[in-house]
Amino acid sequence: MVPDETIPRADRALALLALAHGIVLVAVAPTGPIGAVVFGLGLWWNANTISHNFIHRPFFRSRWSQTAFSAYLSLLIGLPQGLWRNLHLKHHGVDFRPVRSWPEIVLVAGVWIGLAAWKPELLVLVLLPGFALGMGLCWLQGRYEHVRGPVGVSHYGRLYNLFFFNDGYHLEHHLHPEEHWTRLPRHRRSGSGSRWPAVLRWLEDAIPRMLNALERVAIRFPAIQRYLLRSHERALGRLLRHVPRPTREVGIVGGGLFPRTALILRRALPQSRLVLLDREASHLAEARRMMGDSPGIEFRRRHFDVEGPSEFDLIVVPLAFVGDRRALYRRPPAESVIVHDWIWKVRGRDGVVVSPLLLKCVNLIRRS
Repeated sequence: MVPDETIPRADRALALLALAHGIVLVAVAPTGPIGAVVFGLGLWWNANTISHNFIHRPFFRSRWSQTAFSAYLSLLIGLPQGLWRNLHLKHHGVDFRPVRSWPEIVLVAGVWIGLAAWKPELLVLVLLPGFALGMGLCWLQGRYEHVRGPVGVSHYGRLYNLFFFNDGYHLEHHLHPEEHWTRLPRHRRSGSGSRWPAVLRWLEDAIPRMLNALERVAIRFPAIQRYLLRSHERALGRLLRHVPRPTREVGIVGGGLFPRTALILRRALPQSRLVLLDREASHLAEARRMMGDSPGIEFRRRHFDVEGPSEFDLIVVPLAFVGDRRALYRRPPAESVIVHDWIWKVRGRDGVVVSPLLLKCVNLIRRS
């Protein structure tokens, strides 16, 4: 938590960083493609940090200073601040008094027209491609900040929030739009986060799709199936030694498509009832085809909720799990949880590498 007296100092630091941003841009812009990349990345970073915070809580008491700094930011990122302020506060649904945006629109357009006449190569090779890159990243950021609903979703990564001045606290920002950026961590909401910053959040869908595509390849080749079964059976067998018995109910999340976990646990835990949970009916149909009918196996078309109640003694979560994986480690939804994860996240004695070739490990989490 940040004391009240430090807040103006924090905003002065942002103003100085905006000045440093301008110096870097002037130094790098004439370098062609590198300048375009620097301009684009700077636009995206500034628009979501300095400029965004200035829209919500202006940094200066003087009206002249506010106007001058707004004009400077407009030139720095090529985006008229008055126009963006009106659109952004409307997006928040708060009552506000619109400001005139045409002076900054004229200012930005005039500078760009002047550059087209004076140094057209700078405009064509640096500013226009950089502006397209920056606006594309801003679009990606805005879209995935709200991919789970209008209020948005947060990212609590320390490194991102250090360099982006708590921009990751997006849900908290929407719930408290007038709150200073230094105070947003006070309002952190449990269970609301994503492991990815907004601009990379498309990976939440892309990685599971890629893994499911690889599973479809495995279905077609018996040799690959045998290798996957051997490597996973060895790793799961080592972890199952530390799972309390009896284990009556086992939930296998994403258990369809190629149900290797169910095939392994049917042999390792013959007295347990296995429940395969999958949102895709086609995946469950494939699992039923491979496993056949058995009184000890149930197929449920269902989404697994990390925060919801669980009737299982053991839950197994796949690498392709879509959701807050970190919550599984913080608050296990069952007495024992086996999480498939990337090989660099193996957890000491409670983790086993499945295969270096697969870049995969399995970790055991226990409530007690």
